[in-house]
Amino acid sequence: DLVDQRLPASSPGQIKGTTMSRREKRLLDRWSTFRGIWCAGSAWLGEGPGEFDADASGVQTFTVLHDGRAAVHDPGRGHFVLFGFNGEFERLVPLAGTAFTMFPGLQADPASASMVSTGKVTHRNLTPGAGEDEAEPSFLSVMRYDVSGAEVSVETAATGWKPPEDYLATSTPELSAGMLPDGGVAFTDSSAYRVKIAAPGGGLARILTRPFPAVPVTDHMRTAHIERNMADLEGMAERDPSLETMVEIMRPKFESAEFYPELPVLRSLRTTPKGTIWALRGGDDLDGNGPIDVITPEGRYLGTYPFGATDLPSAFGPDGLVAFIEKDDLDVPTVVVKRLPPEVR
Repeated sequence: DLVDQRLPASSPGQIKGTTMSRREKRLLDRWSTFRGIWCAGSAWLGEGPGEFDADASGVQTFTVLHDGRAAVHDPGRGHFVLFGFNGEFERLVPLAGTAFTMFPGLQADPASASMVSTGKVTHRNLTPGAGEDEAEPSFLSVMRYDVSGAEVSVETAATGWKPPEDYLATSTPELSAGMLPDGGVAFTDSSAYRVKIAAPGGGLARILTRPFPAVPVTDHMRTAHIERNMADLEGMAERDPSLETMVEIMRPKFESAEFYPELPVLRSLRTTPKGTIWALRGGDDLDGNGPIDVITPEGRYLGTYPFGATDLPSAFGPDGLVAFIEKDDLDVPTVVVKRLPPEVR
């Protein structure tokens, strides 16, 4: 187990706003360009080169590859769209299969034209009868996608635990993964504090733990969760009366919701370009986040950001740069760039 240590918000480990060099400003421009591709919506819909299927609007996922190009997944047409460093369309790389595939996130391999899924990949068959005879796998996989060829090459980067079907309920542990510099991945897949390190070939290399047990889900937690969700729905209906019918439909579903028996200790994790793992712990209830532990892939514990000191960054860049996506009262997103101290990069 790793020794406990804290990084107070007032310590040298605090994340600060930064003045960027010209090179870093160009990098941010590149990030902003590709973020715009993902967020632009109807401005990028169409049939032309570099445009996306209207039926898949809002569910495209992208990452910036090791050489500065962007790979954007278009699930409606089943391919990746590659853009050059300057944002110009390069080519399409088809993803084989008939399923409508959705990624929770993608993270690029720092040494190749490949990327890994950062969570559970969802497949929905669009062809009637397709896949009906195929058994559901008894595990979840972190998948690797290589876009260097004429078609996407797909392989398994790591294999994780899959909850039984009757446990697909609120607070069920979710697969969360991040890329490591050597081509391996770090991931968590259970309610315990277990960060698994998979080697580049896919085999399990080691497991990082900390002495935080999973907490049982209580009746009070269930009730508070249902009340919060209902209050959110009712607030939406007050602003838009046309949603009142939806509230009444959803009410019995919330009230009869199933819950996993314990709260997962870890909610999510992300990795930096150097492989440092940022592990987000859960809070004291079903909906809240907690502190963030910072650990090296070898298992050395670097410290903990207390709850409220920082959010989990939306993206990690070179030289300690991190990006946060913040929204104002009108839901307008802003990219906020900060710099990490050397000890947690």
